[in-house]
Amino acid sequence: MKITKYAKAVTAGVVAAGGTVATAAADGVITGGEIWLIVGAFLGGLGLTWAVPNRSDSASRE
Repeated sequence: MKITKYAKAVTAGVVAAGGTVATAAADGVITGGEIWLIVGAFLGGLGLTWAVPNRSDSASRE
């Protein structure tokens, strides 16, 4: 089991959620709807990145 696949997906989820939090907090209030957007951004970043496989070593040498 390699940690890189997990780390890549979690990092993408945190970055997506962080950007959404920054946008949502711009007016000083985070509403319930914005919380759902933050959760969706995290899960979307996590899931979409998880679905893309890492490049194999042989592909990086070509």
